[in-house]
Amino acid sequence: MKKIAVLQDLSGLGRCSLTAALPVISAMGVQACPLPTAILSNQTGYSSYYCDDYTDKIQYFSREWKKISVELDGIYTGFLSGEHQAEQILKFVNDFRMDFTKVIVDPVMGDGGKKYAFFTQHLLEQMKMLVSEADMITPNITEALILTGDGLEQSYQTLNRLSVEPQVYKKEVERIGKKLKEQFDLEAIAITGNHYCDHRGKELVGNLLLQGEEMNWIESEKIGGSYSGTGDLFASALSAGFVKGESLSRCAQKAVTMIGFAIRDAVESGSDRNEGVEFEKYLSYLWEKGQ
Repeated sequence: MKKIAVLQDLSGLGRCSLTAALPVISAMGVQACPLPTAILSNQTGYSSYYCDDYTDKIQYFSREWKKISVELDGIYTGFLSGEHQAEQILKFVNDFRMDFTKVIVDPVMGDGGKKYAFFTQHLLEQMKMLVSEADMITPNITEALILTGDGLEQSYQTLNRLSVEPQVYKKEVERIGKKLKEQFDLEAIAITGNHYCDHRGKELVGNLLLQGEEMNWIESEKIGGSYSGTGDLFASALSAGFVKGESLSRCAQKAVTMIGFAIRDAVESGSDRNEGVEFEKYLSYLWEKGQ
């Protein structure tokens, strides 16, 4: 069975990061090997939380895994607590990457046209170095714009204006995706969190997938608001499929189906967005006959 090291934080409450990644990657038929980058009482969307940073513990995981000659088919990184953690993760990638190892980076830096509070210029430089080591990245549109350096606020506003013209909007996102793919010499890229309207005015959520010479959009109707961890669920499914050599479009469609049902339930129940979505009962959508 393929193995993916998952370097992300672990939150006791709020389905995101490791608590989202582990079941999804397992359901996709890949062994998930967690390396916690921080332990939190609950995810940071809540009004209060406790966080135990594990940056200085990464070296001990690395040392022990080297002793037992661990071979990894994939290394998947997500939220980083700061620039020093980025340095440790870069070292981990350099220590464990082999010719067959796929490195997947979710460059968590912002959303909704805004940079997160922990963002610094040095973190961006470290993230760019990590992205340069990646085979695939899964930024949302905000993070894609940060990485291109085109000017986040103006570019995001331009995309918002184009959202009523879906074909024009998509062309612009495709341009951004191609630029990133070439800039960082990536095998694949998924730009998530694109919101635009179809010809009937219905709001859609679209994910652009670039893999080799192929380009595809996986779309779904927007239901409800934003929920914790849905991006982690999507990226985790793509990561597992990528390591197995599956089509990204096929993996993305399975993930979108699972997440769509889970969001529908969250809307109907009126659950707190910080709790995430009840995806567990829909994990079966990630495995298909013959998997």
